[in-house]
Amino acid sequence: MGAFPEFGPGVETHSLAAGGVTMRVVIEGSGTDVVFIPGGDQTAEGYSQQFARLADRFRCVSYDPRGAGDTRSPPAPWTIGDYARDCAAVIDAHCGGKAVVVGLSLGGLVTQRVAIDFPEKVSLAIPMGTAARIEGFTRDWMLAEIRLRERGVVLPEYFLATHYAAFAFPAKALHDPDLWEEIKPAYTERFANRDPKDLVDQWRACLDFDCREELKTCPVPMHVIAFSEDVQTAPSMCRVVSDLAPKGVFHEIPGLGHVSMTRHRPDVVAAKLREIIEGA
Repeated sequence: MGAFPEFGPGVETHSLAAGGVTMRVVIEGSGTDVVFIPGGDQTAEGYSQQFARLADRFRCVSYDPRGAGDTRSPPAPWTIGDYARDCAAVIDAHCGGKAVVVGLSLGGLVTQRVAIDFPEKVSLAIPMGTAARIEGFTRDWMLAEIRLRERGVVLPEYFLATHYAAFAFPAKALHDPDLWEEIKPAYTERFANRDPKDLVDQWRACLDFDCREELKTCPVPMHVIAFSEDVQTAPSMCRVVSDLAPKGVFHEIPGLGHVSMTRHRPDVVAAKLREIIEGA
């Protein structure tokens, strides 16, 4: 069992060099170009189950971001603006210069930034599990995680799944014995093999992000997806984004957590994405 579900055999893999960054890019399907931006600590495989459900109608594109997978980039610090330029380069190289952009968590912040900085490249923005600025509990949790790693603390493998899965899935999912048997080894592998510096560098970029003023003049249609049981980015945080954006629309999916699009309820998330994109 890998850290993320694998892509199917129909996925193409490419290497893209742009702005001093060399990114691993994956593509599947045909139709409207949809670029999926991974969340923190995720590779492109974080969207493999979305590709499997959407590639019949859309040309699905994703990539490993700075600090994850096979992508190589200049040393940190990085900003969400840096991540947005990487995404813009993917859109130019593989989508003819314009695409629907979807992102979860860190990817949701990047989705907003791409829409603000490169509106001509984004036909529709769909940030999921997102915020205009990270505050309150989520900020304190992320700072605590960063400080642990900066002090050289290494979490033991037996602790990883029980710790991180609680921030990713709702209680009903965690107490589903069959699903837990799938999540436990995957989350152990995912975070046991995580370079602490990469985690710190990605998460600091998130904590430095604040686009509240710029959202007010963003011309791109922005459909914000919140998950009712999301501990990391509560629906109230997501609603701020949709309320600030002139063309913002808010969607809340009941019963899902921050990472329910993988393993828990990928079909529900895919159906919502299909509904939004086809209705745009």
